[in-house]
Amino acid sequence: MAPGTAHPAERDAGGLRTVFAGLTTRGRSFLAAGVAAAVCAYVLGQSDLLRVGLLLAALPLVGATVLYRTRYRVAGSRRLSPARVPAGSEARVHLRMDNVSRLPTGLLMLQDRVPYVLGPRPRFVLDRVEAGGRREVSYRVRSDLRGRYPLGPLQLRLTDPFGMCELTRSFSTYDTLTVVPRVEPLPPARLTGEAMGYGDGRQRSLALAGEDDVIPRGYRYGDDLRRVHWRSTARYGELMVRREEQPQRARCTVLLDTRGIAFHGAGPDSAFEWAVAGAASTLVHMLERGFSVRLLTDTGTSVPGEGADGFAGASQESADAAGLMMDTLAVIDHSDGAGLSRAYDLLRGGNEGLLVAFFGDLDEEQAAVAAKMSRRSGGALAFLLDGEAWGREPADVPGPSDRSEERLRMLREAGWTSLMVPRGVSLAKLWREADRQRTGAGAIGGVGGRS
Repeated sequence: MAPGTAHPAERDAGGLRTVFAGLTTRGRSFLAAGVAAAVCAYVLGQSDLLRVGLLLAALPLVGATVLYRTRYRVAGSRRLSPARVPAGSEARVHLRMDNVSRLPTGLLMLQDRVPYVLGPRPRFVLDRVEAGGRREVSYRVRSDLRGRYPLGPLQLRLTDPFGMCELTRSFSTYDTLTVVPRVEPLPPARLTGEAMGYGDGRQRSLALAGEDDVIPRGYRYGDDLRRVHWRSTARYGELMVRREEQPQRARCTVLLDTRGIAFHGAGPDSAFEWAVAGAASTLVHMLERGFSVRLLTDTGTSVPGEGADGFAGASQESADAAGLMMDTLAVIDHSDGAGLSRAYDLLRGGNEGLLVAFFGDLDEEQAAVAAKMSRRSGGALAFLLDGEAWGREPADVPGPSDRSEERLRMLREAGWTSLMVPRGVSLAKLWREADRQRTGAGAIGGVGGRS
């Protein structure tokens, strides 16, 4: 439920029958005692006893009727803080109940439905809420698994002031908690020969308006008169000024291999989850360094979008682009594809700037396809997660197998800076190693971040 809004409980089918079925032990006892007293009064002819019996029987009936007629006057809201949280971190859920009727509510028992992976189902007992009053409670949720998890609907158990009847109602709306991959801070690194963020690099795109920005525009109040373009002024008959050269923005494509056959195992410590977290860390790192970025999968799906060039990252778009890509990574799963050809077809269509790829197992054919991806990039960095290397413990002797060495050799000969990823190694450590490899190979310039 959105913060600050109230949503009334829904009407349950069954009407008063449902209410009477909710009589508590006290209510049933009063009703039974009242009926018994009324029967005895009729048999014995005692009118005073009849009045007592009617009073006893009437109390639970009145309580049930009042509860039935006032059940729509309780409203609730839910607020998530935050609504998007990294895996392994906690989020707090704030619940607020408002009594919008003229009568006190009596005891309220509140319960929120949450998926099992987020923890136990929270339950609260609220004291009597006065007319127009409110009560606020909160609980924490945490998940080590990324994903989108529904919270709700909220369930409320209402009781009448005498405790004769209780009624369970469910609110109609729910909220969604998005658990995104963990983001690891990455150190500055020189990964390619392009200029960083803005500058004179080879693979660039205009950060703002593009090629049309070189056309003079009309004079605006406050423009520097030194920028007046006299030839255009004479041509158009009005004062025209030169547009300032727009800063250039380097590009970065993050390629994530999601093929089911390329990864083995499941759970938060699996190779696939490492690759997803690595892609998320790279995207955030490059956006913070002023790059235009996009996320690409082996299926050819591009995020933020596939219009024009598919990249996003202008200053006004960075936060939205990062949120969209992180939401995509929160729910991304294995694909049914067997190859990388769709991603290659998209990559060979234009200049990609820096290409950072996270590959699973590569056979000889797919390694050849991956090797060709670096041809249209300003620099290419690959992290290779094969089953054999990932299956070793960190304490084991490091070093890829002969098959993995062959894959690394193919990628490096094609121009990739490629590294094997054993279990337990952080992306930041591999990021530094990639920097050392590129520096040793003679890369110049400074890309990847500022110190």
